[in-house]
Amino acid sequence: MSPPSRDVVVFGATSFVGKILCRYLLEQFGTHGGLKWAAAGRSRPKLEELRESLGPKAKRLPLIVADAADDAALHKLCAGARVVVSTVGPYALHGEPLVKACAESGTDYCDLTGEVQWIRRMVQRHEAAARQSGARIVHCCGFDSIPSDLGVHFLQREAMRQFGAPCTRVKMRVESIRGGLSGGTVASMMNVIKEAVGNPALRKELADPYSLCPPGRVAKVRQHEVRAPERDPDFDAWIAPFVMSAINTRIVHRTNALSEQAYGADFRYDEATLMGRGLAGRLAATAMVAGLAGSMLAGAIGPLRAALERFVLPKPGEGPSPDAQRDGGFDLRFVGTTADGRQLRSQVTGDRDPGYGSTGKMLGQAAACLALDVDKAAKPGGFWTPASLFGDRLVQRLQAHAGLSFELISPA
Repeated sequence: MSPPSRDVVVFGATSFVGKILCRYLLEQFGTHGGLKWAAAGRSRPKLEELRESLGPKAKRLPLIVADAADDAALHKLCAGARVVVSTVGPYALHGEPLVKACAESGTDYCDLTGEVQWIRRMVQRHEAAARQSGARIVHCCGFDSIPSDLGVHFLQREAMRQFGAPCTRVKMRVESIRGGLSGGTVASMMNVIKEAVGNPALRKELADPYSLCPPGRVAKVRQHEVRAPERDPDFDAWIAPFVMSAINTRIVHRTNALSEQAYGADFRYDEATLMGRGLAGRLAATAMVAGLAGSMLAGAIGPLRAALERFVLPKPGEGPSPDAQRDGGFDLRFVGTTADGRQLRSQVTGDRDPGYGSTGKMLGQAAACLALDVDKAAKPGGFWTPASLFGDRLVQRLQAHAGLSFELISPA
């Protein structure tokens, strides 16, 4: 069997995030440099339009026509690539055939999904095939959940270096975030709500913090979930729920399970948004909780959901402008506490809109790391998380090439 002709294929290259990712890969690697890559999608005219929009440097960019519903085309695509990176969402509606093809063919795969119920189904249905073929499948390689997963990894690495023990309690708090939503993200969120409305078993699954942990490696520790305004003494501030915590916390717990409880069998982790101090912070937290509750209620009621999708929310293919992506950014704070009470604080920042500008760079470096840095003998086939598969290799890439920083900080 001949080796794959390309390191990476971007599937869904003409989607909103796919275009951002292709532009980033072109800037970083050209088309025939240290990383050989191609753009794939279902429409040749749209792919050619994309290549034209990328400018003269992209004139030799290979294009591959393949539809998400065409199994033969997907297997052919996989046969010619070391890694396939997918931006085709909602993944619960369009993503499984490609995951299946990669798992069966031994081709590595990464994406930017945040659809926890779909990830669980993919693990249940395709992990056996991935283990047998050697395919490494890595979901959540965007803003959800690389900053959280690698942020905890970085903090725990420093805790082991300084204290010789992990932090058994870690909190992530959003200090600041600037960015907008794309139509693809909105469609994914609406689909999760739609699935959960009439499915009590799914609602129970979505409420389980360990839903992505392998059977037999599920911790028994009760996890805290921020659902109402709270005052956090570690930050001397009021906090409110963080909308991405439902996926990020599950990925972090799966990392701990896959690493043989390296963070501790009694590890606890939660996420929230910092809303400020005093009465103003409390009022802001209360308003945030009310706004999130209203959005979820509207999404759960069919006619209201349809009205939101038609008149308010961005459509698929729409999203923040290039200027908005450049002006965006994020600042996440972590505090970890060891079993004997010693504390460590860290910070993860990004220099672009988190969901798109930064996500495109994170996803690109995850794909490059998967293709070039992680030997299959060291990390065999199966479903991994960003921290459990990439670890420090990806931290280094993100700091060097993607505008992220990981650093220890002193208490405020």
